Amino acid sequence: MGFRPLSAGERFYYVLHPSPTVVIVTKCPNGRYNAMPASWNMPVSEEPPSVAVAIDRESYTFECLESHPEATINVPHSGQADLVYALGSVSGRDVDKVAKYGLKLEESASISVPRWSDAIASIEARVWKKMDVGEVRLYVFEVLGVYVRGDLYTRWGWDLTKTSTLLHGAGRTFYTVGRRLVARKIS
Repeated sequence: MGFRPLSAGERFYYVLHPSPTVVIVTKCPNGRYNAMPASWNMPVSEEPPSVAVAIDRESYTFECLESHPEATINVPHSGQADLVYALGSVSGRDVDKVAKYGLKLEESASISVPRWSDAIASIEARVWKKMDVGEVRLYVFEVLGVYVRGDLYTRWGWDLTKTSTLLHGAGRTFYTVGRRLVARKIS
């Protein structure tokens, strides 16, 4: 069994899924807060601490970030799949998603955009660099503070016996972290 090329109808990026999903909370030009799921995200550097997120330039979150270049990057747990999908199914231009879905927000320590209280982690961040790539703007955020649910997090990351981050597959499909594997040393 060898490699096969993807057909024209298959999306190239699915070979990189499932991928971690975060919920970006932003402050918008009208003063409201918006929440948008994003699965195209990754850590970029430890020094300076930074995270990149790709945002479609036609999205309301793009407008919000261009107006107010701060955000919280919130990590949902696997039990929040329905809510995360709902947040990504409507535009903040048309709906106050915070009110509609009853998102609980709390004050951040270092920026004016609040954290999502029910997330298992929240990163307070400011836009540091940006670059247009195709239809998206890649935002590189400077990490100003990171907050985690203490009972779920260890020095080495999430205690996956107690929680699982939400991984996006495609459309309405999400996954949880599965079985633990420990690599053996190969000489």
